[in-house]
Amino acid sequence: MDEKLQNTEVQTNKEQHLDEETLFVVSQTFKALSDPTRIRILNLLCTDEHSVNDIAEILDLGQSTVSHQLRFLKNLRLVKYRREGTTLYYSKDDDHIMNLLKQAIEHAAHN
Repeated sequence: MDEKLQNTEVQTNKEQHLDEETLFVVSQTFKALSDPTRIRILNLLCTDEHSVNDIAEILDLGQSTVSHQLRFLKNLRLVKYRREGTTLYYSKDDDHIMNLLKQAIEHAAHN
């Protein structure tokens, strides 16, 4: 086998190896996207920021449910918040994941 080709194959194999931290973050990201409630929240936040109360009202969810899911999403850095007085306004924090979500929704809608 050509030495240059062999070196390229070895480099490709090294690039495919994922460290434990990367594996964990990727699996947690897909876990976040596997929950219908979190998908609904992320989809809503794709377009604009909303308070916990707004999200709960728009999606017809309990406030504690929304807060719990937002905490999970914030810990993964998928959403962020800003404080205005006593109100927290949440918005998307990762365009890569939002694009992945939009593609998944488009894929599901495509028959």
